[in-house]
Amino acid sequence: MVARTKSKGKGKKEKQTRSRKPCKFCKEGVNFVDYKDEKRLRRFMTDRGKITPRRITGTCAKHQRILATAIKRARVIALVPFVKEYYR
Repeated sequence: MVARTKSKGKGKKEKQTRSRKPCKFCKEGVNFVDYKDEKRLRRFMTDRGKITPRRITGTCAKHQRILATAIKRARVIALVPFVKEYYR
């Protein structure tokens, strides 16, 4: 019989755990996002006018829902555009 040796390079891959970005709203202690604060809302939107997802911005689920509602309200009132001018 031939004894098998284990190779070190093969086998299960270990998952890397990354720490999540802290929520900016939780850090500041903000309970609601004002839909009239245009500068703050634009930070959480792409250049095309889409709402940026949680995994990119680092907001928690609670504040992401509030943020999405605020952006949608600002769009209806025309404070923030639905799409940029050159995409129309």
